[in-house]
Amino acid sequence: MRLRSHPLSALALVLLLVLTAQSMAVARGMPGAAGSIVLCTGTGPVTILTDAEGQPLGPAHVCPDCTLSLIVTIADAAPATSRPLGRAEALVLPASIPVLQRSVHPFSARDPPAQA
Repeated sequence: MRLRSHPLSALALVLLLVLTAQSMAVARGMPGAAGSIVLCTGTGPVTILTDAEGQPLGPAHVCPDCTLSLIVTIADAAPATSRPLGRAEALVLPASIPVLQRSVHPFSARDPPAQA
């Protein structure tokens, strides 16, 4: 069975890839911070990253290579359910279950391997 996707969804995925690839390239090409300055303000401390010459850098970007590891952390923190999320029904088995009998014969050295 072949699934048909809508052409607009394909176009949306292409645009998403183009936009995110550009921001990822900018984040990878940005030089790392050489130092930081901590300013104590009335609302709390503010850290400003600086380059080797002491000039302030823009806001820090999240490392694009490490963002997928955050998904694993979030998936491990998912809460466990304490009760089933649906309707429970009792399993009723018939009183007599038919059993199939197989003929048993001794194994020979030239038989194919036995499967368990």
